[in-house]
Amino acid sequence: MDPSTSRPAVVIDNGTGYTKIGFAGNVEPCFILPTVVAANESFVNQPRALTKNSNWFAQHSAGVMADLDFFIGDEALTRSKSSSNYNLTYPIEHGQVDNWDSMERFWQQCIFNYLRCDPEDHYFLLTESPMTAPENREYTGEIMFETFNVPGLYIAVQPVLALAAGYTASKVGTLS
Repeated sequence: MDPSTSRPAVVIDNGTGYTKIGFAGNVEPCFILPTVVAANESFVNQPRALTKNSNWFAQHSAGVMADLDFFIGDEALTRSKSSSNYNLTYPIEHGQVDNWDSMERFWQQCIFNYLRCDPEDHYFLLTESPMTAPENREYTGEIMFETFNVPGLYIAVQPVLALAAGYTASKVGTLS
């Protein structure tokens, strides 16, 4: 039996201000966190290309550290206030993904550090703004399939999901 069909889908509701993450079937999200990434400034602007007289190991290590030395949500806000070494990035502006590198890091932390799940074992439901361009949807799919190796992905428009949520009420009433 395919493990992805026996486990609940991961739901990530991406928002400009806050992101809600959890599993399908739960009454409420597991986590609600600010959509913000704090990366160590010393690694953000380092060139990754090797130069003639450069130490390749130092550059490789800097690239690895850049991938590790970042935080999301409330932890990112706390780190940026306590240390001037961290640069805050808001990956979503006005409902549209503006910084794909930060968005990918944000999803990585959501999946591995918050939900603590293997993305290869779960289907994913992501939300998007109604005005999202088809190219952004395509790039989201590319990241989810190629970077995280998800077995299945559905990207839904946020207001449509809100409308559908109204149909799940079990109460029936009559107006007289």
